[in-house]
Amino acid sequence: MAKRSAPEVNAGSMADIAFLLLIFFLVTTTIEVDSGISSKLPPDEIIDPPIIKQKNIFTVELNKDNQMLVEGDLMKPKDLKAAALKFIDNGGGNNAAGKKCDYCNGAKDPSSSDHPEKAIISITHSRATDYNTFIVVYDQLVSAYTELRERLAQRLYKRSFKEMELTYDDSKSPQFKSEKLKAKIDDIKDKYPRIISKAEPK
Repeated sequence: MAKRSAPEVNAGSMADIAFLLLIFFLVTTTIEVDSGISSKLPPDEIIDPPIIKQKNIFTVELNKDNQMLVEGDLMKPKDLKAAALKFIDNGGGNNAAGKKCDYCNGAKDPSSSDHPEKAIISITHSRATDYNTFIVVYDQLVSAYTELRERLAQRLYKRSFKEMELTYDDSKSPQFKSEKLKAKIDDIKDKYPRIISKAEPK
C-alpha cells in the first residue's frame, strides 16, 4: 500500500504574510523620545569673541549639595527670579550701538548690567547636582525673561506677549503668520534677548 505524501506548504504566501506584519509593526510602533530643555547651542568656533565686562555676567552656581550661589552668595531658588529681573532690567549703560535702554525700569546701577542686550546669565553646576534642582533654577531664569517681555508687550502694544505668539501660530487667526505681528514679536525678543549660558558640569 503506497504511503501518502504530506501536502506541500506554500512558502511564498507565508513570506508575504511575514512581510505585511513587518510593515504593520514598523508603521504602528512609536518610539518614546525624552524631552529636554529647548535651547540653541553656540557655534563650535567663535572668531574674535567680544570682550565682556564682569558686571554684565550674572553668575548662578549649583554645588554638589544642591545649594545655589548667586554672585557668590547663597540664595534660595524662590528668590532667583527677582534677582534676575533686577539684573537684566538694570539699564545702567549703553548697548553695543551706544544707545541707552529707554524701556528699562531698573535702578540703573553702574555696577550692574549695562543693557538687556549685554546681560548674560551664566549657570554652572556640579556633576552631583540633582537634575530637578537644575530644572527649577533654569525655569526661574526663563520666567524672568518671560515677565519682562510681557511687561514690554503690554506697554507697547497693550497685548500679552504670549497671546501674540499664540495668535501668530494659530491657523484660524486673521493674524496667522502676519508679518506685522512677527515684527512686533521680534522687536520684543530683541529688546530682551534670552542669553543664558550653560557651562559644562564640574
